[in-house]
Amino acid sequence: MPPDSQRSHRPNDAYESGEPFVRLALPDDEDALGRLDRATWSTLHSVTPRARPPYTPFFQETSEPGDHLVAVAGDGLVVGYVKLARPTPLASNAHVRQIQGLAVADEARGLGVGRLLIRAAVAEARRRGALRLSLRVLGHNTPARRLYESEGFVVEGIQPREFLLDGEFVDDVLMGREL
Repeated sequence: MPPDSQRSHRPNDAYESGEPFVRLALPDDEDALGRLDRATWSTLHSVTPRARPPYTPFFQETSEPGDHLVAVAGDGLVVGYVKLARPTPLASNAHVRQIQGLAVADEARGLGVGRLLIRAAVAEARRRGALRLSLRVLGHNTPARRLYESEGFVVEGIQPREFLLDGEFVDDVLMGREL
């Protein structure tokens, strides 16, 4: 049985069905999310260097539990997350939310967890009063781009050669959709 910090806080019958579900992150999810974030790190989707010990906390002042939705597997383990936040503190774009990170555990890939998280982010953004949802994705991350496109996101801009990753220049692709 997983440690309590990895278990869902949903009643047992809700996750014994085996179907993953999404809920708002809780402070107790910090360790599981930190491990997931480090385990899924790749230059396919990350522009920051790989984290090294001592690790910074997953939740910080600019990234709190309420900014994250987590996917929980049937066994109660956290298998993915999406960060949903305001792109800026400006009142003039308070109607916009932005996906600022999405990760799915290797063992949960190909099972629809990423799609479940995106759909949950869309629903949560609407619940919070957003009229638009945007994101940035690296140009070479074809699987993510296809998934976002299949969920209604369109390319709204490209910043060519924005990042140098593993010795290669990579475009920053701006995507968005109306809610």
